[in-house]
Amino acid sequence: MRTVFLCIAMICFLTQSLVAKPGDVMSKIPSPGPCPTGMTFDGKDLWVADRKTDQLYRIDPTDGAILSNIPSPAFWPMGLAWDGRYLWNVDSEQKKIFQIDPENGLIVRTVEAPVSYPMGLTWDGQYLWVSDYRKGKIDKISSQDGTTIISIQAPTKNPQGLAFDGTYLWVSDRVNNEIYVLWPENGVVLFHVESPGPYAWGLAFDDTYLWNADYENDMIYQLVVRDNERYALSEERYAEVEFVHQLKNFGTGFVERADFYFAIPKDEDSQQLEGEIEFDPQPVGVVADRWDQKTAHFVFENIAPGQIVAPTVRVKARVYDIQYYIYPDKVGPLGDIPKNIKSQYLVDEDKYNISHPYIQETVRGVVGGEKNPYWIVRKIFDHIRTHMEYELVGGWNVAPTVLKRGTGSCSEYTFVFISMCRAAGVPARYVGSLVVRGDDASYDEYFHRWAQVYLPNYGWIHWDPQGGDKDWPRDQTRSIAHLSNRFLLTTFGGGNSEYLEWSYNSNVFWTAEPRAEVHFENIAEWRPLGKNEE
Repeated sequence: MRTVFLCIAMICFLTQSLVAKPGDVMSKIPSPGPCPTGMTFDGKDLWVADRKTDQLYRIDPTDGAILSNIPSPAFWPMGLAWDGRYLWNVDSEQKKIFQIDPENGLIVRTVEAPVSYPMGLTWDGQYLWVSDYRKGKIDKISSQDGTTIISIQAPTKNPQGLAFDGTYLWVSDRVNNEIYVLWPENGVVLFHVESPGPYAWGLAFDDTYLWNADYENDMIYQLVVRDNERYALSEERYAEVEFVHQLKNFGTGFVERADFYFAIPKDEDSQQLEGEIEFDPQPVGVVADRWDQKTAHFVFENIAPGQIVAPTVRVKARVYDIQYYIYPDKVGPLGDIPKNIKSQYLVDEDKYNISHPYIQETVRGVVGGEKNPYWIVRKIFDHIRTHMEYELVGGWNVAPTVLKRGTGSCSEYTFVFISMCRAAGVPARYVGSLVVRGDDASYDEYFHRWAQVYLPNYGWIHWDPQGGDKDWPRDQTRSIAHLSNRFLLTTFGGGNSEYLEWSYNSNVFWTAEPRAEVHFENIAEWRPLGKNEE
């Protein structure tokens, strides 16, 4: 049996390490018991707590062979931790944490768990961390007496396993079937990965890999923590998108001329276009603005009373859910940002008004002395998230006005966010899109805009400040370095465009006789495509 698992592990390593990304399974071994809960690594071997057998097992990480076992110190063994010499085991029934000699199972010390339902446990080199499954929080505590040093909100209300990798906390959630990466100082979630099994529980870090014990299928997985992959794609959506910008002349005079400009979508990390883009009618040309946004130019002249013109663009595309893996310690300094990026995306624009005293004062107060570009942007994101509410009231006001008012549309959130990022020295721009609204076959008349920031060593990364207004850190972070498969990206802009102005997706310039009355309608139709339509 040991040989079989060694072979499986080697095959997994050879086939997956070439394209490995965080959360990918490198190998798997059987659990030593039927109900694995906590887990830790002692520098050589894995230790696994088992709720049903009330045992703490030391196992070989290469094949899962049981090397030794000792009885758990109480009745409901959960999280395990290793402090370099002793094991620590939390018991959720007695709400106690036991320090144990691994050689003989003797209890060295007992401390009271300062939480209502202790679950996960890990050691950071100085302190213990324990998760509270009922309160949705994680406490850093003294190993001497259980005193809480700091308490942070958990990613969700169901934190289970804990592990510390030397810099970040990892937290498992068996309800969402996800594993989260946290900054331990404040509980900020950086990103998450899908759990490899149906009931993620115990976590351990072995200096290179993360290990996850699954309570349902009784397997233990070795997972990638860091690799060279910037992002992962999932949940492919294959669709045809038809975007129409319609003009109807309701009046009695002529519309002398209408110039339509449509932002032309292109291949991006999260989308691949299929075949040629179709235009109806054919544009008179394609022009690029100062942000190098390519637009199709349509011209209509002498539009009579009652006449409708409706330039149309049709695109077939594969759109994906994308998750970027951003580790703040790997983000380069502001000085590493290329000069051409700075010259384009740090300048002021009338909607941003970054030199306004209110913007400058707010940025100084929010950013303080922070130098890391990731944390600069994260502080700005959190400030906007906690000081603004979404309200679609029409109009796109300038950033200082919106920030003072405390409400705004997605575009206004974006203007505030870009203004503050640029004021802090971080290049930022906006992205415009056509959106799936509910069903796969749907139409969109509202669209969506958000921001991207430039992070050295990572490039342009999505940040949606309007989407961060959520209760739990997990949900807040879904608007950072992540994009669902609901969006076809059309527009990338830094500010006022010669052709799109401050709009996105499309824009129109027109002149008309006094008696003309013009009405516009913009709509995107999504039609799902199957394999037989490829």
